[in-house]
Amino acid sequence: MAKLIYSMITSLDGYAEAAEGGLGTGAEDPEVHTFVNDLFRPVGTYLYGRRMYETMVYWETALDEPDQPPHIAQYARDWQAAEKVVYSTTLDRVSSAKTRIERSFDPDAVRRLKAEAGADLTVDGPNLAAQAIAAGLVDEYHLFITTSVVGGGKRFFPDGVRLDLELVEERAFAASGLIYARYRTR
Repeated sequence: MAKLIYSMITSLDGYAEAAEGGLGTGAEDPEVHTFVNDLFRPVGTYLYGRRMYETMVYWETALDEPDQPPHIAQYARDWQAAEKVVYSTTLDRVSSAKTRIERSFDPDAVRRLKAEAGADLTVDGPNLAAQAIAAGLVDEYHLFITTSVVGGGKRFFPDGVRLDLELVEERAFAASGLIYARYRTR
């Protein structure tokens, strides 16, 4: 059975989306980006909410821009190779290949997808992830923690859910100060 992974950049105080702008630095660091590339290259399917999809669809045309650094070009190729499912009641069409729209998040359908998938899946975006977490579907949590405290926004973990996790891997990136922590459910 494939794993469902929830991974996002998060502020030091636990926000995946800041109320007032960015989450701080780190993701633009080529070392971090290369690490992310290697980590998520095996992913076969990305589960997105509409807003996260609208952010990530950049990768569909990123290779059209001249002189992309190798780590950016590699991420674009990997992203394009994966399947994408966008959960949205408002999106009329998608602008990337290998992408379909689902009108609602159905935990049983995601369970079947995990059981039938030949590669791991990710759920991206705090709102969609909250639904997957509440349904007990998330197997691993990958946090990329910045050095910023943002004071508010959308939390990485939803309120009202208790999780007991096991730390599996950690890594610090000295140049950016970003910390990677991977946990799995117990």
